[in-house]
Amino acid sequence: MESINSIADLKNAIQILEFEQAEKEQLLKEQVYFIYENLKPVNLIRNTLAEVASSPYLIDDILGATVGLASGYVSKRIAVGSSSSIIRKLLGTILQFGVTNIVAQNSNTIKSVGQFIYQHFLKKKENHKVS
Repeated sequence: MESINSIADLKNAIQILEFEQAEKEQLLKEQVYFIYENLKPVNLIRNTLAEVASSPYLIDDILGATVGLASGYVSKRIAVGSSSSIIRKLLGTILQFGVTNIVAQNSNTIKSVGQFIYQHFLKKKENHKVS
């Protein structure tokens, strides 16, 4: 800053500093309002859901886990059936956890194999039926 040699220079410097202070105060108020709005529970939930919906990796992970859980449950129901044997139920639960983990961890591979089977075998049958 320049050296102040007169009263007019001093008044001018004070006005400049007051203007800068008013600008910074307005920016601070806007930032506080923005933070206040973003921390409202409704806005937090809305922003979180928007991020989840826009994340393809998270959706794939959720889908893989869901398919894993469903396949594990189905495999347990097939293995155990309506049996009342404790040992058979225990083995069914172990089978369920194993199938769930395998399917959830390899969901992309299973999806690729399913697409391959559909494209190479099932589509050919559909094309033969049309002809």
